[in-house]
Amino acid sequence: MAKSTRNSGKAWTGTDKSSLRQLAKGNTPTRVIGLKLGRTPAAISTKASEMGVSLKPVNQSPYNRRAK
Repeated sequence: MAKSTRNSGKAWTGTDKSSLRQLAKGNTPTRVIGLKLGRTPAAISTKASEMGVSLKPVNQSPYNRRAK
């Protein structure tokens, strides 16, 4: 069972959604976003998916490739 957080089970407010967008845009890890918003990482992932917000870091190379 997931840990209970201060906002678990509560509806997402407009402020929560805008915070999620801003934090995701800044490449903040999902776990940290969850701590800041008082929600589980699973809830963050689900809501980001529903909103069409990508949680993948944009400044990292895929497949762990190194630049030559």
